[in-house]
Order: sequence, then structure tokens, then C-alpha cells
Amino acid sequence: MNTKIWLGSFSFRITPWRIPIIIIAVMGAAFMLYRLAVGLGPTTNMNDAWPFALWIAMDVGAGVALAASGFTMCILIYILQLKGLKELSRQAVLAAWLGYIFVLVGLGMDVGLWYNWFRPMFNWGYTSILFEVFLCVILYNTILFIEMLPVLSKRFNLEKVYKIAKKITIPAVIIGIMLSSLHQSSIGALFLIAPSKMNPIWYSEWVAWMFLLSAMCVGPAIFVLEYLLVSKSYKMKFKTELAAKLMKVSAGVAVAYVGVRLFYTASNGLLGTAFNGSLASNAYLFELSLFVLGAIVIAMGPGRKSKGGMLLASCLLITGVLANRFGIIFAGFYESAPLGYIPTFIEIVVTLAIVCLKYLIFLFIVENFDVLPEEENNPYFENMRELEERRQQQGVPQPSYSVGSK
Repeated sequence: MNTKIWLGSFSFRITPWRIPIIIIAVMGAAFMLYRLAVGLGPTTNMNDAWPFALWIAMDVGAGVALAASGFTMCILIYILQLKGLKELSRQAVLAAWLGYIFVLVGLGMDVGLWYNWFRPMFNWGYTSILFEVFLCVILYNTILFIEMLPVLSKRFNLEKVYKIAKKITIPAVIIGIMLSSLHQSSIGALFLIAPSKMNPIWYSEWVAWMFLLSAMCVGPAIFVLEYLLVSKSYKMKFKTELAAKLMKVSAGVAVAYVGVRLFYTASNGLLGTAFNGSLASNAYLFELSLFVLGAIVIAMGPGRKSKGGMLLASCLLITGVLANRFGIIFAGFYESAPLGYIPTFIEIVVTLAIVCLKYLIFLFIVENFDVLPEEENNPYFENMRELEERRQQQGVPQPSYSVGSK
């Protein structure tokens, strides 16, 4: 049974599937407030040996990579000019924007003195890679907001803002691509400071390039997954030919990534280490196998011709990126860390809650703003029609929604 809750001119659907997601999100939000109040000690199992733990691995390391749909789609649409993809750009930018907002939430959870978050803006660490990551993520969030301004201003009927936003979209896209390329690679470069602590199979002087390549690989794949889920949820048309273009891009970048990774391993005489049966080696092989399998599924046809094949290939590539970000931390540092680490219940729930909150906010926005392609069953236009009917019944004057209309 579906229920629609109205708050002014905005609505949100409550479905059986969304109820457990809402429960996790509320529980996680409560734990977040508790963590901010009492600190890291009572809420996490992080220690001096494991300062990079679950929140960094998932909410920041993997979270940034999984939010790459925005800049990869912008490259394909505005730089390479692949035809037919522009109608999907708003959805990609929205997913990226929410992803980066919650990257900042994850950072806030992980930083001890979270209330000092603003200090790097005034005390620049010119030689710090982490400072560059912080600054780029802050600026990129701003750029993504600018890219979403046409959608936001249209909904609130802000005609002047809409016209200005449309004019500055292309410069914002160009700046966004540069910023995203910088911090996607710089997160990998953080690990360059620990050559003596990391397992050799995971340490690489090319790690920055590998992080960037893997993010560019997963960007189109995770967008296709989101596109599949949105089309299924709202019974909208899924354009297989457009998704196939994106899957081909992911497959090509996946092959390039695996090639670079293997070349570095071989050129440093570490291929034998990859098969020694250790945790680090097994994690290395597991990660690469996921990228290879994903590329094979796409190359053989199912990954670009059927919804099931695209779903499988997308999940393989997404899991491959997760395996890389978790592997470089938990497998890469395992032998040098004297103390073990198992995340607390609070750490796990907060991580799940961040994913759930992003999902719920994404649904709210696509149902109340003009994000999805203009076609049958678009939830935004259904809401606007229902809102107009409600206002007519109540005798409320109808506002004009002409901004940005075709």
C-alpha cells in the first residue's frame, strides 16, 4: 500500500520498500548526533593503528568514487558530445551532488574535532594532499549546486536565477571536471606517504592515476544502475541504446585500469607475490577479477543489450571499486597494523544510514523537481498535476510554473 504525504507543495511517497530504509536512516541520524556529542572513542573501534577505518573506506574513499557519475557524464556529454545522453544529465548531476554532500557528512563523522571543519579554509596547508582533497570537495559541491540551479530555480519559479544559471552551466561543468579529476586522484595519492607500512602488492607510485581511472570506470556503471532502478520504480521507459553507450565506456576504462594495474605489478617484479595466498594478494586478485568479469559481460553482449546483463555488469564494476577502496586500507595495511579492527554497531549503522539518506533525498527531489526525462510516468509532472487539482479543490490561486518550460 502506497501513501503520499504532502507538505505544502511538496510530497513524498511512503511505500513498503521505503519504510525499512526510513527506519535505518532515522536510527543512523540519531547515532550521528550521538557521535558528534560524545566523540570517536565511545562510538568507534578506531585506534592509532587503524585511523583509516570503515567511515573513511566507505563514506569517503568509495563514496567519492561512486559519486563520479556527475563528472564522467559531463565529459561524455559536453566534451566527447555523445548523442542522446543530455536528457540524462540532470539525474547524473543530482546523484553526484548528493554523493558529495554525504562525503562531507562522512568526513564530519570521521574527524575528531568536527566543529573545526572550517579552519582549513583560513589556515591553508599548501603541502598537504588532504587539504587539496578538502578544498576540491568543497568547491565541487558548490559547482554541482550551480549545475543544479536550473532545476531548482524552475521549481521555485525564479526566472532571473534560471536565466543566469543556464548561461553559466557550461563554465561550471568545465570547472567541475577539473576539480573532480584532481580530488579523485588525490585521494589515492594520500597512500603515497606509507610505502613502508603497505603491502607491496597494494602500494603503487601510480596509485593516484589508478584511483582516477577506477572512478571514471565506475561513473557510467553506477549511473546505469541508478537509471535502471529509477525506470523500474516509476515505470518509466529505459532507453537501452543510451545505457549501452555508457556500459561500453565503463568496459573500455575497466580494461585500461586492469592493464595499468598489471603492468605496474609486473614491472616491479610483484606478479609472483599476487599468488602467494596472503590476504593482500587474494584481495588484489579478487578486485581485478571483478573488473575483468564486468568488462567480459559487457563485451560479450548481455552487459549492453539486456537490463539483466547491465545490472550484472554494473554491480561487478561497482563491487570492484569497493574492493579496491576497502582492499587498499584493510588488506594493504593489515600486516603492519599491530592491533585488529572490527567496526562497532554504530559505525555500521551510520554507514548504512548515509546510503539510505542519500537514496531517500534523491527520491524526494526527482518526485518534486524536473530532473528525469520528460516522458510518461515522470513523477514530477504527476505531482504537479495532482498539486494543481488539490489547489483547485481548495480554491487556492494557481502560481505560474512557466520558467524553463518548453
